[in-house]
Amino acid sequence: MSIRIPTMGDVDAAIGVVHRYVSPAPLIRSYPLEQALGLSSGRRVWIKDYGWTPVGSFKLLGALNWMAKHRDEIGDRPVAAHSSGNFAAGISFAGMTFGKRVIIVMPETAARVKFELTRSFGAEIRTYDISTDHQTGQRDRLTREIAEELHAVQASPYDDADVIAGNGVGGWEIVEELRRQGRGVSQFFCQVSGGGLMAGHALAIAAGFPAAQIIGVEPEGADDFARSLSAGRRTRLDRPSSICDGLLSYDVGEHNWPILKQHVSQTAVVPDRATRQAMKWLYDKHGVRSEPSGAIATAALLGGQTPLDGDGDLVVVLSGRNVDEQRFQEAIHAE
Repeated sequence: MSIRIPTMGDVDAAIGVVHRYVSPAPLIRSYPLEQALGLSSGRRVWIKDYGWTPVGSFKLLGALNWMAKHRDEIGDRPVAAHSSGNFAAGISFAGMTFGKRVIIVMPETAARVKFELTRSFGAEIRTYDISTDHQTGQRDRLTREIAEELHAVQASPYDDADVIAGNGVGGWEIVEELRRQGRGVSQFFCQVSGGGLMAGHALAIAAGFPAAQIIGVEPEGADDFARSLSAGRRTRLDRPSSICDGLLSYDVGEHNWPILKQHVSQTAVVPDRATRQAMKWLYDKHGVRSEPSGAIATAALLGGQTPLDGDGDLVVVLSGRNVDEQRFQEAIHAE
């Protein structure tokens, strides 16, 4: 696989593509977070809530940009991809938008809402057993077989320059809105899994607010990026585990790693218990029913692991809301 590391120029080019098909996700001021953190009156906390997109997560941004950039190459061929569910919905929406057939490989245990969203946009789904995938490699094998047998074009949910650039559009939306209000940013909290979300946002935040601390957030049982940052090289986890089903990649992508290494200054590793508490907190304070992967960045902020130095604002990413009602209730009522 050839490596083309995206730049802020690629994010700029993606803005017109993405905004042609989807409106910016809202940036919401969180008065409850400001109060909970005891910030000085001049500082504000903002939540970038990607639950408002048509697919309920940020994944649509990168998927739209990828599909637009590859539509001529795809032609009449199908698109194949693997996903825990949110990229599945995102690339399916993009396929519907551009009139392309999409085939997705998803875990059998993915949230029902993610299956339903993906099918609603016309995609075909094939499933695998995620509990044994670390031994069988079934996810990658199935995706590769679809690509080979059907001459499909394979899309990566995160390890791709066009996906990263598309995701960066959301980061630039944050920059533009806060600049419009004359605000600055001291800390930016964002989830890291394969790194597509964070890499795109890191490019934008670093360009717009060079002094901001960019903090990567991971589950305790899937902290491959924190280990990679400590080791100075990409580190693979054989069996990541967490209630954050969208953050269980084995390692960060090759396209993502150079951006993360350059721009992400520190990490916060969050236990699942704290993520559940953040899900409940967001529901109680904001009426938001977040999936675990969406709430974990808020959990890091509430957990107080990171010093909140400076006099600028804080921004936290809520990456998605796609959670089944039963799983949500079990999470927020767990002891």
